[in-house]
Amino acid sequence: MRPFISRIIKPWLALAATAAMVGATQQGCTKDTPPAAAAAPAPTVPEKRENGVRVVELTVTEKGYEPSPVQLKKDEPVKLVVTRKTDQTCATEVVMDDYGINTALPLGQPVDITFTPKTSGKLVYGCAMGKMISGVFLVE
Repeated sequence: MRPFISRIIKPWLALAATAAMVGATQQGCTKDTPPAAAAAPAPTVPEKRENGVRVVELTVTEKGYEPSPVQLKKDEPVKLVVTRKTDQTCATEVVMDDYGINTALPLGQPVDITFTPKTSGKLVYGCAMGKMISGVFLVE
């Protein structure tokens, strides 16, 4: 009976222990969003205005376009001031297909982009590589 336990049971116990350890270490790697975070509203960006035009400052970092999402109002002119602070991403320009915007972002130089959102909903902007790196405007 002793060889049976050694040859059959011990490998199964080792396998079960390994599976439990792997499962425990993988819990922190999940991309699942907790329910509370999924329902969180867009972060509040301080309102800044120049001559009646809302100014939104965006930064391109290793994380992408920040902040995102940003709340905008339909038919309210917006001036984006976008500064690329990294050379470690493909986000070297801003593309907004619906508005004909495709603007280069030189490293470390603020770039002004002015447009007026015409429709409500989610407006996705991003890099020229199919918006692989992107940000969102929520237009109300």
